[in-house]
Amino acid sequence: MNEKKAILVLEDGTCFRGFSLGATGETVGELVFNTSMMGYQEVLTDPSYAGQIVTLTYPLVGNYGINEEDGESYKLFLEGFIVKECAPFRSNWRSKINLSEFLEKNEIVGIQGIDTRMLTSHIRDFGSQQGIISTVDFDVSRLQEKAKSAPGLIGRDMVEKVTCDEPYDWENKERAQLFAGKYKVVVYDCGVKYNILRKLYSSGCSVHVLPAKTPFKNVLEMNPDGVVLSNGPGDPSVVSYMIENIKGLLGKKPIFGICLGHQLLALALGLKTYKLKFGHHGGNQPVMDLSTKKVEITAQNHCFAVEIPPQGMLHKSQYGDVEITHLNLNDQSVEGLKCHSVPAFSVQYHPEASPGPHDADYLFNRFLHAMK
Repeated sequence: MNEKKAILVLEDGTCFRGFSLGATGETVGELVFNTSMMGYQEVLTDPSYAGQIVTLTYPLVGNYGINEEDGESYKLFLEGFIVKECAPFRSNWRSKINLSEFLEKNEIVGIQGIDTRMLTSHIRDFGSQQGIISTVDFDVSRLQEKAKSAPGLIGRDMVEKVTCDEPYDWENKERAQLFAGKYKVVVYDCGVKYNILRKLYSSGCSVHVLPAKTPFKNVLEMNPDGVVLSNGPGDPSVVSYMIENIKGLLGKKPIFGICLGHQLLALALGLKTYKLKFGHHGGNQPVMDLSTKKVEITAQNHCFAVEIPPQGMLHKSQYGDVEITHLNLNDQSVEGLKCHSVPAFSVQYHPEASPGPHDADYLFNRFLHAMK
């Protein structure tokens, strides 16, 4: 273990002392915990963690290193990383670099050697809050003030920090060629995970990724068979340009919303969103499909959720009736929506998993059927 000391201080003054992991320096972000037992590379590279410091609840991390195939984005957007113990040696034939070197290379400040069970329990009991990791300043009161003064996620547009700068076509990286798919799909990049693009591609779609601020008129000019609203970070209610884009596409093209895309679709349909106490982050969230009563174990990563409308499980919108189709069995939060009059549906969880179970894989087939 790296013997260089590090400290984690929460805005409520709770303090954890450990050892440096990755880059040295100081970083501030909202503390969340992820309950997945594997897939730390996919967690690290998920753009939905922008603005956050991620704690892994599984105690031993890093044993299979980092490879070139499993990344979910071209860079790391999270603010910091916390583990109980980082394995000093990597043991996997695909590995190219170890976890600590990967974090250092990407200038991510982390900490290890702390009681992550206690930290997770604290977040669970008192909710997500701002925290700071430092390897250069160990004054607790000064660090606490820095954490308290840092902006949170509410009211911040984090999508503009993670969306692509220019449109691009998703290619099969193994064959280095663009597949002429049966269906032409446009993906609004709000912080899209590569595995969403891989799943669409492998389902027979040619995939065209657009920046989040691309006007809906440009999308209609492309005449796609369907539109995917991707996952992403932050408060959906302030991403007004995406909400307007969705309104312009509703009823004109089939729409499939995933995670943040689900929340944005809900807002465009007149529903409301709110911030969860500590969010859902992990590969083990139980969700019930209300039409079949079947329970799926799902992968999730979000801090905001859609409110259940006052009238119950059916919402009257200007686009027709909107039905709540899925509920989280842990806290009864909304996990899925379906429009009755226009071809649009969404889920709060990640059907592409990565990492996580594949119970929700059928949703891509549902989208294909809508385009057909």
